Amino acid sequence: MLVAQDRILLHRLDQARAQTDTLFEIVRPDSLYDRPIAERHRIVFYIGHLEAFDWNLLRSSSNLRSFDADLDKLFAFGIDPVDGGLPSDQPSDWPAIEQVRRYAARVRQELDSLLRDAPEILLNTAIEHRLMHAETLAYMLHQLPLEKKIGQPQVDVPAREQPRPESIEIPEGAVTPGLSRHSSDFGWDNEYDAHTVNVPAFAIERYKITNGQYLEFVRAGGYQDRSLWTPADWEWRSADDVSHPAFWKQARGSWHLQTMFEEVPLPLSWPVYVSQAEASAYARWAGKRLPTEAEWQRAAYGSPDRAERSFPWGDQMPSPGHGYFDFERWDPAPVDAFPQGRSAFGLDGLLANGWEWTSTPFGPFEGFKPFPFYEGYSANFFDGKHFVMKGGSPRTDRSMLRRSFRNWFQPHYPYVYAGFRCASNGQK
Repeated sequence: MLVAQDRILLHRLDQARAQTDTLFEIVRPDSLYDRPIAERHRIVFYIGHLEAFDWNLLRSSSNLRSFDADLDKLFAFGIDPVDGGLPSDQPSDWPAIEQVRRYAARVRQELDSLLRDAPEILLNTAIEHRLMHAETLAYMLHQLPLEKKIGQPQVDVPAREQPRPESIEIPEGAVTPGLSRHSSDFGWDNEYDAHTVNVPAFAIERYKITNGQYLEFVRAGGYQDRSLWTPADWEWRSADDVSHPAFWKQARGSWHLQTMFEEVPLPLSWPVYVSQAEASAYARWAGKRLPTEAEWQRAAYGSPDRAERSFPWGDQMPSPGHGYFDFERWDPAPVDAFPQGRSAFGLDGLLANGWEWTSTPFGPFEGFKPFPFYEGYSANFFDGKHFVMKGGSPRTDRSMLRRSFRNWFQPHYPYVYAGFRCASNGQK
């Protein structure tokens, strides 16, 4: 007999499967072998990968035997976009889509017979892995030419002026990054263990940097000013001839934004999505810097009475009034659109509209232990080449809005739904 928690997890897995199935249906059939982002696999890979991951993970605690070891291996692992050169495979190197779909369908059928007996930690891992890929697939498909996608409904957002920039002083205080090993909540290996960090006073922007603010940086020649970029970032900018955010397009003498299903005049009040390198260059141009992971947590979850909240707005579970996340919208909204999501210190949009870059290299907390069933999930990226992101985007599932969750990417990857806000040292 299934207990309530088991039913919840099985329902969540069904929902996660439906979410990724819907994403693949957006792609026109003749485009499933396209590669929208040069650093990533072709779309067809992910149709097999999501099921192969679940299969390789969940059957490890059962007696189920492989029925196609070659496909289990082919679809086992994705690509880290910082690792090595660009993939050079051709569409003909991949199995026919009918074979891939048959494999995926059989995996689900076989797994459904054992899910009720699977350990909770493995079910949680499978669910959140799939939901992370739902977001990855969204930004991949975002880069797919518009004519290769089938349009979907979008939540309308009223037009509005961008708010005045405002910097908020955050007093010195302690934060507790991480998740306690005594917690009954699921967390990935890099979230453990909870510990206390004292954060000196600092100042941080109330809102994410908008397209309008970033446009000033572009017009001021920020992409041509070498002094604003680290040597590695400048080398990347020059080699790839980067001169504007990846989501921006120039058309008819003006800037437009490539949204998921159309190109629109650049919405100045929406957050800009950029790489960490671009965010850092803008911050230097503005005479500021990116916040550290601990500073971001202090501004987002701290309070004047020194207590930490579960969410920026308090302990109430996330709802539509707090922001666009949980797959509620394809594209962002104005940075000041959700005052109900405001933190105790007055910051807006912390868990909505886009992840936020920090200046903190992704690394382990003290006492880190890799998951024995997924040893490389975090440890493979403790290399000083990836940086922590916090928050969430319109395509982030609510389960990953927990305070301890850490996202990470390398600094020259511009396609993630990630923005930033600037910080500076506090007043003496």
